[in-house]
Amino acid sequence: MGNFSAIEPGTDLHRYARELARMHDAVIGGGRSPLRPRSVVARSWSRVLVAGLAPDGSNARALLPLAEVERRRRNSPLSGVIGDLEQVVCSVAEASHMLMVVTDADGIVLWRAGSAKVRSRADSLGFSEGARWTEATVGTNAIGTALAEAAPVQLFSAEHFEQSQHPWYCTAAPIHDPRTGELLGVVDVSGPALTIHPTISALVETAVRLAEAQLWRLHENRLERLRTAAAPVLASMSGPLLLVDEHGWVAHASGVAATKRVAAPTSERTLSVPGLGLCVPEQLAHGWLIRPAGGPARMAIELDLSGTPTVVVSGADSAWRSPLSARHAEILLLLHLRGPQGMTVTEVSNGIYGDPDHAVAVRAEVSRLRRVLGSVVESRPYRLADSVDMTLTLGTAERLADCAFVRHATSPAVRALADGR
Repeated sequence: MGNFSAIEPGTDLHRYARELARMHDAVIGGGRSPLRPRSVVARSWSRVLVAGLAPDGSNARALLPLAEVERRRRNSPLSGVIGDLEQVVCSVAEASHMLMVVTDADGIVLWRAGSAKVRSRADSLGFSEGARWTEATVGTNAIGTALAEAAPVQLFSAEHFEQSQHPWYCTAAPIHDPRTGELLGVVDVSGPALTIHPTISALVETAVRLAEAQLWRLHENRLERLRTAAAPVLASMSGPLLLVDEHGWVAHASGVAATKRVAAPTSERTLSVPGLGLCVPEQLAHGWLIRPAGGPARMAIELDLSGTPTVVVSGADSAWRSPLSARHAEILLLLHLRGPQGMTVTEVSNGIYGDPDHAVAVRAEVSRLRRVLGSVVESRPYRLADSVDMTLTLGTAERLADCAFVRHATSPAVRALADGR
């Protein structure tokens, strides 16, 4: 993760907090200050000011109902590792006046643990379970800024936008699914500003590494249980096949080169699987069996951009339709236009986000796209699989440049098509 600390060892915390307070008042007020905010802080303050938030702390707070918090906890993959996080962080939190907070990917506080005194002070800020702790809601803070920057963040005292948060430090880092790179949430350690210690950054880094390693172990354990449960069925079968869980993760491969994941199976959809061609999933008690369906070896995909992006997939005597997110439609369109040459992850990042710095986001989006369509996108470079024939439907538009989807796209490379570039 690298060093993202807000303070250097040996810093006079009282003096530095006073200097930051003067800087905050000057810069937020439109004036000048000899001390300039760190770049991560300056970017966040700029975003928060554009959003129209007030530094006096009068920004609205609202807590989600407990039932919704409980639902999010149950659905969060982090529920399986929260005990490990508490054991690592909270072993020192009580004595060190620290509070550990874990949010979901939306910035909703789902779990808190640590010093009872600090929890009480956090309640007065609205920093409790069910609170949405994003920049757009509560201004510059480590959780919200870590989400906005997709990187670890530590803030000290008046680096926070809201004056009510100035008595605090907070250190936060995103937790990603180790299988897909998808953002799952944020772990944060907060406490009174003048109790901050340089080792807190390392503590948060350790917590994230632990959580991601434990998530991987839980994944492997689930697949092992699936293999054990399906062993009698597998022993009675011959020919190439895959055994996968409900999300398409491969527990066992026979007669085919192992792949890590296929699309999440359903009984109504054929799948395109490398090495097996078109397949029809068969549901087992604890997972899915994937075997070749026979019939045509090619899959036809119609990308319909005449309205809400949709794909129509046909092959092996079946056809199905599925809506697509705008982002997934943009990725498919760019890969279709690039052809067999394909696109590197950097090229996709530039095309979709306008810069090369979103490789993690690109990999997560492609993973989600495969979850919908199956293995239609190959990697290194990203390209449509050889077995896929894709066509475009543009509605009344005669060319891409006239298509409303293209003209209103958020991705630079797609929007450029409207200009004929």
